[in-house]
Amino acid sequence: MEDRIRTKPVSNDVIIPAATVLMLRQGESPLEVFMVVRHHQIDFASGALVFPGGKVDPHDYEIRARCEGAAATDEQLAFQVAAIREAFEECGVLLARPRGSDQLIEGSRLQTLEHYRDPLARGEIGINEFLSAEDLNLACDLLVPYSRWITPEMMPKRFDTYFYLAIAPEDHLAIHDGHESVDSVWISPQQALAGAKNGTYTIIFPTRLNIEMLATSDSVTSALQDAKARTIAPVLPWMEEREDGNYVCIAADAGYEVTAEKMTAGA
Repeated sequence: MEDRIRTKPVSNDVIIPAATVLMLRQGESPLEVFMVVRHHQIDFASGALVFPGGKVDPHDYEIRARCEGAAATDEQLAFQVAAIREAFEECGVLLARPRGSDQLIEGSRLQTLEHYRDPLARGEIGINEFLSAEDLNLACDLLVPYSRWITPEMMPKRFDTYFYLAIAPEDHLAIHDGHESVDSVWISPQQALAGAKNGTYTIIFPTRLNIEMLATSDSVTSALQDAKARTIAPVLPWMEEREDGNYVCIAADAGYEVTAEKMTAGA
């Protein structure tokens, strides 16, 4: 995975590592992605339609022996673990296999693990404790790196977030947790973009650009293939004052069609 991810220095400000996952399924539309609505009291992207995800936990660095397809470095592995853990905590989908099996955990067994979601989310147990108790290995090999975004320097709280693609297991029922997320939906990229345009959904800039990029793929298979063929460059937006107003900008080599967007009042 590291071969496709370019790194570059960022500022010395405190930057919180985080990960998010675009769970995909082939629906009636070309493809659908699972998204959740953030609780209004969450301190980042409150009320917005986003992909499941969150901060890397210290325990996420400790479970290499319980990961299949683990990244070479502990830092990259922690992002993978966080993406899978957050998907389980936030929407109940678990990319994991019983140890010794080549099949993902079945939906029937997944239902018996529901009681772990809240303790994991609250930090009362670590991911290693959970996996050891249930004798499970995380399927890191199913994550496909999609993008990496770093919060602009002028923001009070900054994140270094890795976005991954993954196919949602057919028998895993994805549903929001009711705490950090208050609603959820399987939605096509085109529907999400239309909803953002007409005011049905609030979608922040990085999320929208990733949805726009996803909309260029006509199937789950092509989305995964397109992602695997792309070099992942860190995207660090900046603000730029122009004659007609302020713009948020990203580098031209970031891989998106949009490189600058005018800020609107209240944005």
